[in-house]
Formats: sequence, structure tokens, C-alpha cells
Amino acid sequence: MSDAQFVNAVDALDTWRDDVLAGKPPTFYKVGKGDLERIEIGPKLVTLVGGAPGAGKTAWVMQCVIDALRLNPGLRACVCNVEMPPEVLLDRQLARLSGIDVQTIRYRRLAADHADRIDQAICTLKSVANRLCFVRPPFGLENIAATADAFDAGLIVLDYIQRIAPPGTHGDKRSSVDATMEHLRNFADAGVAVIVVAAVGRTKDKQGRSSYDGDGLNLASFRESSELEFGADDAFILVPHSKEPTQVVLRHLKARHTEPRDLTLEFDRSCQYFKPVGGPWNPDGDAGTLSPAISSAWQRATAATEESDGDF
Repeated sequence: MSDAQFVNAVDALDTWRDDVLAGKPPTFYKVGKGDLERIEIGPKLVTLVGGAPGAGKTAWVMQCVIDALRLNPGLRACVCNVEMPPEVLLDRQLARLSGIDVQTIRYRRLAADHADRIDQAICTLKSVANRLCFVRPPFGLENIAATADAFDAGLIVLDYIQRIAPPGTHGDKRSSVDATMEHLRNFADAGVAVIVVAAVGRTKDKQGRSSYDGDGLNLASFRESSELEFGADDAFILVPHSKEPTQVVLRHLKARHTEPRDLTLEFDRSCQYFKPVGGPWNPDGDAGTLSPAISSAWQRATAATEESDGDF
């Protein structure tokens, strides 16, 4: 028996023809409104996101994941983050959705006037929680694939790819990353949307110094792999704006199916929130009332804070 893998053109033609004649466009998962609708994330697509350390890569990708779940009710997502536990990722999303400083949330320094915003943000996260899972160690590609399959995920996120181990033995880091990207391309071709976060290397600035200068970052900046740039359908690098300290530019370095278009974003680091420049700030959370469990926890936290304040 032959091991050849192929699709007969007749079979492919039938499905393709039906889609064309019915006017059926590709499926994309919206990650926001306005300019954010230009970002194409969907089945059979690999989206690559890079940036220097601290550029906001994880914050941006998690915003896309949570908002994709909110805007696409049938979508299920599997997130593998090798550096942050789920609690930290949720802290950051709570900050974004509530507009409360992430450090206030991290150290649980909530005040009574935060209650309504915290309640609304938790209701929003709760509305998508049953369609979101986080991969637990080991962070190997086999475990990630098994988790995504068991969870029936339509969106897989790897943050970040240089730390994900592919099956088998590979001679060096470059070969390992190449193999991982090849597997992810296969995941996408099977009908899954894949977002890959990647580290980038330093470049030489105009003075010849090694830096993460945004002007010097390009497709070749993705570390330890040429397969990353070739395997991705879209490739972005998040860089600081050259003139506006509160803004970043999502540079669209590669677009396999469209024209690449950079996107300028306001980045509120204190709340881990991105929005297109000129766009409205609208978390659009589901308003609700405090559940008994949340209310009880809130009362205990408030009482403890008041007692602590009284000791000084």
C-alpha cells in the first residue's frame, strides 16, 4: 500500500466550486471592531506575533483570544503560555476589562469603588471561561495537541514557540523550532487557527549598537528559525512608536493573502489594554450583579483592608 498523501483535484474542485458559487468567504474570528477587523485569524491560518521583551506580545495576544471568544460564540481556545500561569494571565485580563491598574489587582488592593467594574469584568470572563483552557506542563507539542483535541479547540495559542518542544530528537534549537513550526502548519491545514508568539533577536542601530530598535526589526529578526517566516500566513512585530510614548505599532511584515497594513495602537500598560488610535475604549462587558460567592469574598476583602488601615 502506498504512503502517498494527496487530494484528487476533482474532490477539491467540487468543494471549492460550491464555495465560490455560493459566495462563501473564508472564516475569520473577529478580535475587535474598527481597524481590528483587518486582522485575519481563522481556520487554516498561522499568525505569527513577535516583539522585544516587554513589548506587550502576551498582553496583545491574550486580548485577541478573549475578544475572539466574546465575538465568536462557537469558538473554543487552547492557550499554552510557558512563562505565566493562568492566574497571572487572568489578572491582566481583569485589569483590561475593568480599567483598574494591574498592580492593584495583582496585590489585591481593591477598594469599594472598584466593585462595579470588577463585577462586570468577572462576568465577562465568566461568559467565555467554559470555552477557554490553559495547557499544563509538560509544554511539549504532543501534550498541546492532545489538549487541543480533547478540548475541541478551534484556536491554539503558543506563547512562545522557542520554548515549545516538538516530538523527537533535534540537533539544535533552530532545528527544534523549525520542526515545531512545521507541526503547527499541519495543525492549521487540518482546520485550526494558530497564533504563534515568538522572540526576536537584536539588530544593529544606526550607531552600530546592538538593540531592539523597531526600525531594524524585520522577518529575519525572528530568532532561531527561518521556518517561522515561511510557515506563517501573517507575521507581525510589535514595536514602540517612534514619537508617541503611549503608542505602539503592530507592523505587518507578511500577508500571504492580503496587502500588509501596519496598525497603530494606544497601549495602556497599567491596564494591559490596546486600542486602535482614535478608536473608542469600550470593554463592552456583560453587566451583572455580584454573585453571592463574589459578594462574600468582596466583603471579606473590604473588611480586611479596613482593619489593616486602622492599625496605622
